[in-house]
Amino acid sequence: MTLRQLGKTRDILGESPVWCDRLKALWWVDILAPSVRRLILATGEVESWQMPEPVGSLALSENGGLVVALSTGLAAFDPGTAKLDWIARLHEDREDLRLNDGRTDRAGRFWVGSMRRADYEAEGRLYRMGRALEPVRDGIQVPNSLAWSPDGRRIYFADSPTRRIEVADYDAAAGTPGPWRAFAATEPPGFPDGSAVDREGFLWNAEYGGSRLTRYAPDGTVDRHVVLPVRYPTCCAFGGPDYATLFVTSGSQENREEPGQGVLLALEPGVQGLPEARVRL
Repeated sequence: MTLRQLGKTRDILGESPVWCDRLKALWWVDILAPSVRRLILATGEVESWQMPEPVGSLALSENGGLVVALSTGLAAFDPGTAKLDWIARLHEDREDLRLNDGRTDRAGRFWVGSMRRADYEAEGRLYRMGRALEPVRDGIQVPNSLAWSPDGRRIYFADSPTRRIEVADYDAAAGTPGPWRAFAATEPPGFPDGSAVDREGFLWNAEYGGSRLTRYAPDGTVDRHVVLPVRYPTCCAFGGPDYATLFVTSGSQENREEPGQGVLLALEPGVQGLPEARVRL
């Protein structure tokens, strides 16, 4: 399996890769730059848009733009004009909180988690975007690993400091999870960060600090590990022709002096992924 670096960017904390089939491009964020980035796969060209505050994640919207999860809330972003229109505001009176990992379920509902910026006290929440941002779960330290099974009937989530990935049955019509239960756990030094699900229903997870991706079978057993040349991989997403490429973001905030960190990687793992649903604004 060949690993390659794409583009020449070096992110402080790269996150939230999402493939856009319309543009044949990969979107992702650098949370702390803070920037939204886009790679045109055919040319390797990377374009960046500066954000007014840290940006934890993004999603595609049906109108061709993006939904971005900034520190204090969600906004619709038009890359053509660089215009931001707020959808919902949170945390305006809490500079110690910010939004973090976010993903869209199979029906086009955007889910996003919040966290404390520095000490990771369990004051974060998991939200579902409907007519407003609706809280679904409290007491979270660092929300990550949001993903759904191919049929949309299972939801995955990790509160990273616990080193546990959880799963719940998911009512796709209502957009509600059932009781959470243990799915898998990582060993030190790795923490479960962002995830993606392939067409076979296996979960791929980036292990922050663990220098690898892990592929889990639907029953939570380890199918394989993929060793990476970055110490802090943060998230992964399928895309490219036939969704056969797995893109991996990474961070360099904890090892800025070490070369080759914070880069965007790509590999062909031999399985295909699924398109991301677009948010209905």
